[in-house]
Amino acid sequence: MTHQPMITNFRAPIQLGKRPSNTPPSRGEEELKAKLRGAGLRPTVQRIALSKLLYGNGDRHVSAEALHAEAREAGLQMSLSTVYNTLNQFADVGLLREIAVQGPRTYFHTRTSPHHHFMDEVSKKMFDVVDGSVQFASLPPPPEGMEIVGCDVIIRLRPKRKG
Repeated sequence: MTHQPMITNFRAPIQLGKRPSNTPPSRGEEELKAKLRGAGLRPTVQRIALSKLLYGNGDRHVSAEALHAEAREAGLQMSLSTVYNTLNQFADVGLLREIAVQGPRTYFHTRTSPHHHFMDEVSKKMFDVVDGSVQFASLPPPPEGMEIVGCDVIIRLRPKRKG
């Protein structure tokens, strides 16, 4: 899998629909379109709008529900299933990293390089573990005909109990 460059510090108004023909696209929007095309995805209106939300706030962890709420707050009209489908498509082509946490709960991370996470079980927020701070003496051998391609660690947290 090739590493996709992250777009940082991108913030522009999010609007669905066509831009007036005499208005050029923003530099950030062109970067997003190029990023989508480079990953083999057509830059649809919905994908561009969700990309602006995802990459407009730097490195972040997001659930489909949270991104859908952000989209609605930004005045975007799209279904939760559209958000789920888009996030899964982005993860399939390496634009996002999918993090399955517990049961049906899944997060997506704009940082796609291998790393581990803390999960606050009360707030349901995720945080990156400092790179290099988790080490393994060994891993079990994989089943016959399989190879290990990665190892994801989620360290669960909760506030300390008083007393």
